[in-house]
Amino acid sequence: MSKHLLIPFLLIFGTFLYGQELNIDVKVTTPALKTADPKTLQTLEREIRNFFNNSKFTNHEYEPEERIEGSIQFNIKDDVSANSFIADIYISTGRPVFGSNYTSPILNHVDKDVAFTYEELQPLRNNSAAFTDNLSSILTYYVYVILGFDYDTFSELGGEPYFRAANDIISSIPPNVSGIDQSWTAIGGERNRYWLIENLLNPRVKTFRQAMYSYHRNSLDKMHKDLTTSKAIMLSALKEVARVNETYPNSMIVQMFSNSKRAEILEIFKNSVKSEQREVFRIMATLDPAQSDFLAELR
Repeated sequence: MSKHLLIPFLLIFGTFLYGQELNIDVKVTTPALKTADPKTLQTLEREIRNFFNNSKFTNHEYEPEERIEGSIQFNIKDDVSANSFIADIYISTGRPVFGSNYTSPILNHVDKDVAFTYEELQPLRNNSAAFTDNLSSILTYYVYVILGFDYDTFSELGGEPYFRAANDIISSIPPNVSGIDQSWTAIGGERNRYWLIENLLNPRVKTFRQAMYSYHRNSLDKMHKDLTTSKAIMLSALKEVARVNETYPNSMIVQMFSNSKRAEILEIFKNSVKSEQREVFRIMATLDPAQSDFLAELR
């Protein structure tokens, strides 16, 4: 808790923090290479791991056990040349729940068909204000997305500066790069880097982000003390998400919420009273009708 500067916890525990923010497991998989040297991609895996876990991205200090846990996998689908690649990037992070050994899924996202170049020992640079290369921009972008999601669950709208830093990266991408990697642009599909940050900074989505704070800090973190009240708060948060879905239908952020939280919500409400179960099912089926069968036991 203290890593997010929650004053009550600081006063109680007197915790002073240090170190980097992230502890990300990194994998670069190469099912079939045509021209690239496998050693280059082994180096890439090591350098990405170092970028995430040995760099500082905020002014806050973290103890080792407070670092944000997650994983990133680069699945290399094609080596266009010896140093030019197409990959799917799988990103997931979790958040510890106070008073338990449970880690709640926060971010579960796939960035598909990402084009980038990498040469052995090429430096990866953390710079949100100026463009150096597409890979560095992608990695830095996702660092700030990870931080923003995490901070939003510990303080209301606490992720704002990190989402704005990610937006600065989008603004820094030169046209010749965004012309190739259109995930930086509004025309590059409805589920891309551009639209993720557009959603997160859109005023119509503000209540969604506030609901994420309530869902985690006022509900999950207090379930060990008062399960009934915490479930009621979580249901109220789900209703706020549903309202955002009404005002901003088919938004990327609501779909991401459903994907990451569906199993958790089922587990929490499967033993609730029937009226509560039905309300949760109605909400979740509205958010993602294609996945409603997964929650059938709440119907």
